Amino acid sequence: MGVGSVGLVVAVDFGSTFTKAVAVDAGSGALVARAEHRTTIDTDVMDGWLACRAGLLAVDRGVERAEVLACSSAGGGLRIGVVGNEELVTAEAGKRVALSSGGRVVAVVSGGLSPTSLKELRKDRPDVVLLSGGTDGGNSAVLLKAAKTLATYKWRRPVVVAGNVDAQAEIAEILADVPHVLADNVVPEIGVFAPDSARAAIREMFLAHVIGGKNLSRDPAFARMVRAATPDVVLRGVEVLAGMHGDVAVVDIGGATTDVHSVIELDPEDANLGREVVATHPVTRTVEGDLGMRWSAVPVVASGIEAGLVGDDEALRTAAARRHDDPAYLPDSPAESQYDEVLATVAATVALRRHAGRQRIVFGPGGRVIERSGKDLREVELLVGSGGVLRHNGPEVAARILGSVGANAQEEGWLVPERAQVCVDKDYVLAGVGLLADTDPKAAEGLAAHIHGTVRTGH
Repeated sequence: MGVGSVGLVVAVDFGSTFTKAVAVDAGSGALVARAEHRTTIDTDVMDGWLACRAGLLAVDRGVERAEVLACSSAGGGLRIGVVGNEELVTAEAGKRVALSSGGRVVAVVSGGLSPTSLKELRKDRPDVVLLSGGTDGGNSAVLLKAAKTLATYKWRRPVVVAGNVDAQAEIAEILADVPHVLADNVVPEIGVFAPDSARAAIREMFLAHVIGGKNLSRDPAFARMVRAATPDVVLRGVEVLAGMHGDVAVVDIGGATTDVHSVIELDPEDANLGREVVATHPVTRTVEGDLGMRWSAVPVVASGIEAGLVGDDEALRTAAARRHDDPAYLPDSPAESQYDEVLATVAATVALRRHAGRQRIVFGPGGRVIERSGKDLREVELLVGSGGVLRHNGPEVAARILGSVGANAQEEGWLVPERAQVCVDKDYVLAGVGLLADTDPKAAEGLAAHIHGTVRTGH
């Protein structure tokens, strides 16, 4: 019988490609065992979990009695449609909430919702619609019209209402036949961004309607295991890391997207920058759908050329096309491994730049001034890498990829990490940290310490 068998908890991530599971000592957070298996979307996602469970049991029989917590992005994850008033305010705020809730934003409708735009929204097949608009006590006409359009045309997928709270009672009546939940306004007043209530409401709808609705498993245990969407859980894990180490950023380089999560303490002067239509928030997630190692490899090269990170190399373009055409491709030579490293470096660098802010010198009526926008990540203390290209290569590869994200940043004004310690979530436990965070904080911190100790290099 292995170490930790007196009290174990198992954290499972039903990923889009692989199902990963870790067995953790409930007292210390020590990693006892880990396993992974391809996500069995073609049969029943629980088949992949059962294969992982067998692997964990081979290490420690205590897994038989362990509590199991899970998150899921299988079956395409959580698809969110955002409906707001102005594109640059409530629609943008709704988009940020959706991303921080672990969803993939598949549609953004601004200026209210008409029968025509609803028809387009249906084509995008969102699992949840986030309805926002109007400050508290302000104009609620657009918000009410959107609710009436959903009801009139028999929208039946879940709706989260996160607009003008003064209109909530009327909206609840309008949406009586539509599954919905009311949340606090994401923009209660101009210059304020308040995502937490809406984020919790989206999680509630994900669990109540989306997990079962995707028909991923015939086993009712699946729905009982899942606590949230995987990116939502990972962001919660980043919050745990930030509580231990200060400002933290995580860059996850995938086959189709590169996700960036950050949790930082905001400078009061930066909390609502003048050029920002929605206030900066300490907890942020962004998803770059055109930056990935396989499906999105071709636009990665284009982005790298545009940013001046790589030259216009025909051999690199050919390598990217090969990966797009065969997403299962694995490098079979040193040259191909080098192409993977170049793609990963570009994806990580561009994704972090888009996530962070920028500082520029501009000339106005008062002369030369420094203008800043976005989120300042320069003081980030810990930069965590995730994704197969980082986990399955040696620490020197991860050091080069993550150590390059600050190249030429100061000269070009990008507010990306400058002096962060770098590590890799080698055993993919960050999702486990997020799953444990609210039920067993001590174990979550113990597991998070394992991440910090995996690979550490300097910029």
